[in-house]
Amino acid sequence: MMVKLISARPLAGFRVYLTYDDGSEGEVDLSDLVGRGVFRLWEAPGTFERVHVAPHGALAWNDEVELCPDAMYLRLTGKSVEELFPRLATAAVHA
Repeated sequence: MMVKLISARPLAGFRVYLTYDDGSEGEVDLSDLVGRGVFRLWEAPGTFERVHVAPHGALAWNDEVELCPDAMYLRLTGKSVEELFPRLATAAVHA
């Protein structure tokens, strides 16, 4: 199952409200990322509020700061990787 991020809206406290095409929606707290690496960008006033869904589906602020929509879905729903990608649980592992 591949879900698609369809909208993102900034909220106070470095949180975003996300909506996915399977009907899942809600707040994701990103405050743990503020000030770390590329996420220092968010410390500039008004920058975090530029959040949007990029044409390729990522949660984005500019061409350099993006978050994986699948990772955000997992944070939002609390689902496991195997629940989102069931084939991974049954894939053979060859070492």
